[in-house]
Amino acid sequence: MPAPITLTGRLVRLEPMREEHLGELLQAATEDRSSFGYTYVPRDAAAVRRYLDVALEDLDAHVALAFTQIDLRDGRVVGSTRFRELEYWNAGVWPPRHGRTNPSGIPDAVEIGSTWLAPRAQRTGINLEAKLLMLTHAFETWQVHRVSLKADTRNARSHRAIMELGATFEGTRRAHFPASEGGVRDSHLYSLLAPEWQAVKTRLRARLDRHHAALAPLTPLEQLAPAAPLAPLAGAEAALQAA
Repeated sequence: MPAPITLTGRLVRLEPMREEHLGELLQAATEDRSSFGYTYVPRDAAAVRRYLDVALEDLDAHVALAFTQIDLRDGRVVGSTRFRELEYWNAGVWPPRHGRTNPSGIPDAVEIGSTWLAPRAQRTGINLEAKLLMLTHAFETWQVHRVSLKADTRNARSHRAIMELGATFEGTRRAHFPASEGGVRDSHLYSLLAPEWQAVKTRLRARLDRHHAALAPLTPLEQLAPAAPLAPLAGAEAALQAA
């Protein structure tokens, strides 16, 4: 089983979920639930208590590593995410079987999921950077063959976000998983493979760079500098502007 890790970027720090996070996780999960939609987020103190206990049990069982997401702007807890479904293929044994560990203690494949953010942290770049941190660790430190993701088929926003990561849509699994509101849901399934990682990483870094540039405050000189004169238009473009 991999040791608990902390992953730090410019916007977010992913810390192993632990007892001290309980109060702030409750605050983040309950301050405004209107944007959670089909994502499961614990809704009260008892549910957050159980959520934390399950995360620690999964760590002991070698099946998941849960993180608390910390907004580096103010140091506040804003949500959670995790490595789930750690697979140990034990490829030297035939027939190969998925186990709970292998001689290296490093997984061969993993799922990223159980992700949620408080509304104040949504659309801030935190989710994008967290995914980049986790994917980088999975592919470059663990050297996994595959990272899986899934989403409720009704969750169009999650579907778009996963596709924008560069993942491949693999299909729909029916009656796959408990739904956040009760009952059973269908899930869209996605994957990223090791040979695809470098191209995906380049795109994600470019997106983050654009996000950082958009958020960067102007320096006093930039605020005072006059705008550069527009170059004269030429040809058909000038005709269109004049029409």
